[in-house]
Amino acid sequence: MGNNVGVLAATRFGPPMTFAILKAGASVAPAPAAPKPSLGYAWYVVFVLMLCYTLSFVDRQILSLLVGPIKRDLMISDTQMGLLLGFAFAVFYTFAGLPIGRLVDTYGRRNPIAIGIFLWSIMTAVCSVARSYWTLFLARVGVGVGEATLSPAAFSLISDYFPAEKLGLAISVYTMGIFIGSGVALAMGGSIVDTVMHMPALHLPVLGTIATWRLSFLLVGIPGLLVALLVYTVREPLRKNVLRDAAGRAAHLNTRDVFMQIGRRWQSFWGMAIGQVFQSLASYAFLSWAPTFFQRMHGWTAGQAGRALGVLVLSCGCLGMYVGGLLCDRWLRKGVAEGPLKVATISAVGSCVFLGLAMVMHDARVSLILIAPGLFFQAMPIGTVYAAVQLIFPNQIRGQVSALFMFTLNLGGIGLGPLIPGVLNDHVFRNERMIGPSVSITVALACACMLVLFPLTYSHYRRDYRALNSPAAEHS
Repeated sequence: MGNNVGVLAATRFGPPMTFAILKAGASVAPAPAAPKPSLGYAWYVVFVLMLCYTLSFVDRQILSLLVGPIKRDLMISDTQMGLLLGFAFAVFYTFAGLPIGRLVDTYGRRNPIAIGIFLWSIMTAVCSVARSYWTLFLARVGVGVGEATLSPAAFSLISDYFPAEKLGLAISVYTMGIFIGSGVALAMGGSIVDTVMHMPALHLPVLGTIATWRLSFLLVGIPGLLVALLVYTVREPLRKNVLRDAAGRAAHLNTRDVFMQIGRRWQSFWGMAIGQVFQSLASYAFLSWAPTFFQRMHGWTAGQAGRALGVLVLSCGCLGMYVGGLLCDRWLRKGVAEGPLKVATISAVGSCVFLGLAMVMHDARVSLILIAPGLFFQAMPIGTVYAAVQLIFPNQIRGQVSALFMFTLNLGGIGLGPLIPGVLNDHVFRNERMIGPSVSITVALACACMLVLFPLTYSHYRRDYRALNSPAAEHS
């Protein structure tokens, strides 16, 4: 691309409907003449993608209920368990996402999602036959390979189905899958774990004799094969905000061009990415270790902890995402461009106060009371920040930008969130019963970093958002 003149247009791989000519680094709003998909069908797409995301989090979260039996059978430490809960999943999820993002931008988005669901479901089931720490670690890496396909493609699809002022809520509803999946995994998974833990060892064809806790992986992995088929009811939408060259052709951006586009918005991109790393770090630290906290400190079974936490994660988490999405869209309609990031700042304060306190309470009931608002605030910015990324980049690099965003988020947030409390427990407190303070310290430090990073990004984001979405740009 260099510094040549370019065009943003709406197209579906055919003749473009050009609506403005841009100089390098400038942008315009979407063309009003572009065909609009049915809003009802657009929400159906969000529902299908949310179901996929829900399934992915059921597969991720089930491991947090099996800390006790896995540690006992494989003879591993809290630090090693923290690696299984986070880093093992994040490592390939992180690196596979970049080429998958390019595939999403260059070709279609539906097939990568369906193939990814098939792969992660198979690898979740494979976890049931892992006989050592490293084979289980590699199986968890495989789960990450499959799940790396979902979010870059889903963000790109949803961004083409909704206008900017409705995108915050749409992506927030999609990302409710985080809390629906985690809640279902905790509530139903906890009951499943309690049931199978009281069963004798199983003798299965081909697999031979397996400990009953391993059955949990089979029960949550297999349904994904059916959900993969549902993805084929989703149609590819019209691609909007496509960057074009001076001749009117869709620009084919190589990796260098992608990083040049990011470089023009680097303060916005990296401010959001690193800020969201800390949001994710706090969230995964809590979700990964909260069931263990109640089991170790209060003698609860996996089922008791799972059901109590599952109800709170499902209800308060989804409510927080919904309110965060509404607040984001309301601010955008009023012209507050940094609205998605202001939601994250509010979240940091509430999460720090409520979740930080919840994990050091000696009364289980008080902990649960504090966890409810803590989860509400923790959930608020997840969809809004993802939406914010889509709103400042042209269409044909959104998959790659999302993949790079997830690269940073997963390596820092998912990788370190579950690990840091385990390390604090093993090497600072040297006491399994100190898992609550270990999580509390992790959450508090992460939220403090959010409170610095997101406000520092406001002015930069405001500039980049208005460059792409300002009506005045149509007449540039």
